[in-house]
Parts: sequence; structure tokens; C-alpha cells
Amino acid sequence: MTEPDTLAEPPPLGRFGLWTFALDRQPWSRAKEAAAEIEQMGWDAIWVPEATNRNALVNSTLLLGATDQLVVATGIAPIHNRDAVASANGQRTLDEAFPGRFLFGLGVSHQWLVEDVRGGHYTKPLATMRAYLEAMDAAPFSAYAPSTRGRRVIAALGPKMLELAGSHADGAHPYLTTPEHTASARSILGAKPILAPDQKLVIETDPAEARRVARMHLAGYLAQPNYQNSFLRQGFTRDDIDNGGSNRFIDAIVAWGTLEQVCARVRAHLDAGASHVAVQLLPSNMGDLPLAEYRLLADALLR
Repeated sequence: MTEPDTLAEPPPLGRFGLWTFALDRQPWSRAKEAAAEIEQMGWDAIWVPEATNRNALVNSTLLLGATDQLVVATGIAPIHNRDAVASANGQRTLDEAFPGRFLFGLGVSHQWLVEDVRGGHYTKPLATMRAYLEAMDAAPFSAYAPSTRGRRVIAALGPKMLELAGSHADGAHPYLTTPEHTASARSILGAKPILAPDQKLVIETDPAEARRVARMHLAGYLAQPNYQNSFLRQGFTRDDIDNGGSNRFIDAIVAWGTLEQVCARVRAHLDAGASHVAVQLLPSNMGDLPLAEYRLLADALLR
């Protein structure tokens, strides 16, 4: 079945989403309860990752079914995890079942995940992403079609991928970036596309403890070539990103301090041109589900 000639536009995304690994670290019985609680707090969206954790489309289906109005966004689903037809038709299925509530975030992932974990071939990220998005657009679909237009964003850090986000997707989901990067990204994207950066934060006023938590969560990212290149483009040096990250680097990438201070950093992205900020609270212990802190942030940002 082809899609209708005229699709309804999805509602606006809203300004603040919650980006979290924490639900993947809970049994589903607890994760679905937490998702409902997060929705009741007033968050506009919940962002969930995909690497070697829960399958992005299955997880999104479960979360959408456990909530009533919350947007579920993937941050991000690697394009090497499924072919373009599977992605396109998975999105169409969710768009039909949950109109306007699914945001498909897609990315090229990392070479070690693609080749060492999945046995794939990682090459030419920009060209690969372009071809994938075009193949999604051309994918046949013989099931009942959605009546609301689906939305997709791509993981975009550099200028060429940001240009692709504006021409072949609904916008960009930059990760590990500063408000200054957000301003630059908006100038590349133009006024209309979604610009939804993540902002990591620690509600902690002790500098040593805040930076300890930040370094614990950033350690894996600092070893990835694409993030290293992004950090260098953002004005950091090799000395900043080596050996766990300098204080200057940590403080620029991860907001820490009082509730008011971390919320100010989140709002700085909006001031710089973001249409939505994916707020990622970094817990002091990796396995924690910090619902109380999620509520504090919601009360401060959303009311």
C-alpha cells in the first residue's frame, strides 16, 4: 500500500527530552513503569540508544505502548543494524500505530561496532548515510500506511553531515557538543529543521566529584575517532581530550553544579538555536535509575 498523497504533519517535538541509558539497565517490568513516570513528569520526549543493548525499534514499540503521549526518539539507531527497507517499514509501522510519537534517529555508528561486533564494513560515512536515506525513501511498503508523516533525524557533528541532515532528513541530533556548536549547526541547517543536541549534566557542586562522574561516563567516547575529530573541530586540543579529558574539556561538555546552573546550560542550547534539547543526567553509579533527579530537572525546566 502506498502512503496517502497528503500526510498530516506531526505535532511539534517540544523543547525538552530526556536522554537515558538507564531504562536499558532495568528489567522491562521496571522500565515500563519508569517510562510512565517520566511521562507524568512532563518530559516531551524520551531518547533511547542502540548499540549492543535493546533493539531500537522493538524498544521504541514497547515504550510507546507503555505511555500515552510521550514522543520516543532513538539516539541513535545505527544504520548498519538493519537494511534501509527494514528501517523504513519499521518506522512506517510505528508511525501508523502511534501517529506523531516516534522520532527515528539514525547514525553511521563507529567502526569497531560495525566491523568487530556486527561483522559489517564501515566506509565513507557521509556517502553511506546519503545512500541509506535515499533507499529508505524508495522502500516499498505493502501494509496499511500511516496517515501522519514520519520524522527522522541523523547523528551529525561535522558540517557535511549537518548539510545532509537538512537536505535528506528532518534535522540533526548532535552528541557531545557545546552551545557554540549548536549555533554553528543552526547556521548550516537553516531555520526550519529540527536541531536536537544532547546535553550531559551532573547535579553536583563539588568539582572533584562532578568531574569524576563525568569522566566515568565519557571514557568510552574519548577513544572514538569520530568524536575525537568533533572535539578538535570544536576548538579543543589533543591535550584536552587525552588522559581522561582536561578540566576545561570536561566542564565544556558536561554541565555540573547546582540545579539552576545545569539548567542554564541546557537553556543555552535553545538560545543558540536548538529547537529541542535531549537532557542526559549522568548518575554517580552506572546502574542507577535516577527518577528523583529526573523529576527535579523536569520541575526546573518545564514549569
